[in-house]
Order: sequence, then C-alpha cells, then structure tokens
Amino acid sequence: MISVVIPTLNAAARLADCLSALVPAAVDAIVREVVLVDGGSTDETLDIAEDAGAKLIRGEPGRGRQIAAGCAAARGDWLLVLHADTVLDPDWAPQAALHSQRRGEQRAAYFRFALDDPAAIARVWETGVALRCALLALPYGDQGLLIPRATLEAVGGYRPLPLMEDVDLVRRLGRSRLVGLPARAVTSAERYRRDGYPRRSLANVALLARYLTGTPPERLARDYG
Repeated sequence: MISVVIPTLNAAARLADCLSALVPAAVDAIVREVVLVDGGSTDETLDIAEDAGAKLIRGEPGRGRQIAAGCAAARGDWLLVLHADTVLDPDWAPQAALHSQRRGEQRAAYFRFALDDPAAIARVWETGVALRCALLALPYGDQGLLIPRATLEAVGGYRPLPLMEDVDLVRRLGRSRLVGLPARAVTSAERYRRDGYPRRSLANVALLARYLTGTPPERLARDYG
C-alpha cells in the first residue's frame, strides 16, 4: 500500500481538491495513509488536513526538509510525494497500484503534467514538459513521484533543500529508475496566469539553468519567492 506525503505552506486554496482525489484510492485500500508536513501555515491548511484525517506533522519550512520528514514518518513501502496544489486524475490509482504491485519493480513513477487552464498556451507548455521528461528524464515535483522506499533510501533520500529538491532527487535516480504513467497530475496555473506564460516559462528555465551551473538552492529560493 501507498503512503502519500504532502508538504504544505498556506496551501488551503487547493489542498481540499488534492486530498479529495485520494479518497477513492483510500477506499480501495491502495492509499494507506496521508502524511501532511506543514511548514508554518497561517491559513486554513491545518483545519483542512485534520478534517480529512491526514497525519499532521509540523516543522520548519523548506520543501526538501518537509518531504524528508514526511517520508520518515510514513509507514508504507511505497511513497507518493505530491504537491498540495496538484490534483490527480481519477485513473491515477489503478495505474499506481499496477506499477507498485509489479513483481520486483524498483523504479519510481511520475504522472503526466497538466495545467488547470483551458487556454491553448497551457497545452503548449504541457507539450514542452512532456518533451523535457522524454529527452532529459527530468520530471518535476508537480507531477508527483511514486517511489519505493528501498529505492529512495538507496539514492540517499530527499535532501533538505528549500528548492530544487525534486530535480536533485530525479538526477540521482537517473533514467533507468524512472518511468512515466499516463494519468494526469493537474497543477494550478495561477503563477502562469499571474506572471504571463512567456515570463514564467523563461523564469523557470533560468532557475533550472542556474541550479545546474552551481547556484545554491538557498539563493534560488530567495529569488523564486
């Protein structure tokens, strides 16, 4: 069975939808527990988590640190790390179950990136993400990551980084230990709509380039805001 780990910080706007998408899998005993690790929310995040019956851990902010704490507290042999503003499509659970129950399976799996925006430019960005995953084997955390605990421990787990903890981990996993699942992970397009798709897209590419060329994640986190 799968333990879901969700890092949060003032995530009330989308958290209820994120958690609701996990309910059918919990009913079918695919999801064993939901571990929510909060970094100091001042909105209704904690109330939503408690109402949903999630296991709640409070700690210092920093997504890598929060995820690591959640994985340590989770009981499942498979871990699904999920962002609070990401909503999985209904068909995610049978696909995840099939992957995790496959004999000898030790690869991590990620979902197909999608945005909750009907605009055509959102489809262009989704296609770009699909190409990045296919060519570079570089899915991001907003696609979810379903990973065997043994594999996570073998590569050293999540590092306590404030940003780029997802890129850091999948680079250590490498292409041979990653596989894409066809179910969509639908992520909030709020930042893209607010900043404009071209500006936000260029900012994301620049952020990745700075990280890959050695800029410390702490500095990137300050710039990212």
